[in-house]
Amino acid sequence: MRFKNWKFPQIEHNKLTEYNWLVQYPENLKLGKYTDIGAFTYINAKYGVIIEDYVQIGSHSSIYSVSTIDNKKGKVIIRRNVRIGSHSVIMPGVEIGENSIIGAFSFVNKSIPPNSLAYGIPVKVIRKLTEEEIKKLLEETK
Repeated sequence: MRFKNWKFPQIEHNKLTEYNWLVQYPENLKLGKYTDIGAFTYINAKYGVIIEDYVQIGSHSSIYSVSTIDNKKGKVIIRRNVRIGSHSVIMPGVEIGENSIIGAFSFVNKSIPPNSLAYGIPVKVIRKLTEEEIKKLLEETK
């Protein structure tokens, strides 16, 4: 298993973790086990963020449960075994389905179904992942 010695990070409001990512409203963040969140990622959990087990989030990404520009708010759910490329932005109310892959620099303003490859500005589902691709993702969790 990749994260044999993984432990929950210490998360404090508006303070960088030891891995150099930041959370606002950590009391509203549910963080699963064996997550890998890249440096300089920002998470605004004011209205709730759920990140399930085995999720990887690339560096410099942003997850927003609230957007003051367009007054959107809502819980963000990132399901088990999702991969999110660096510099991606996840907007309020979005759910990313299990085993999905979001390409780098994506603007995720709508929910993504499970087992999907999606990327772009705004994000588009490109295709369903193959059985072989899903199997490979799942093998990384063993």
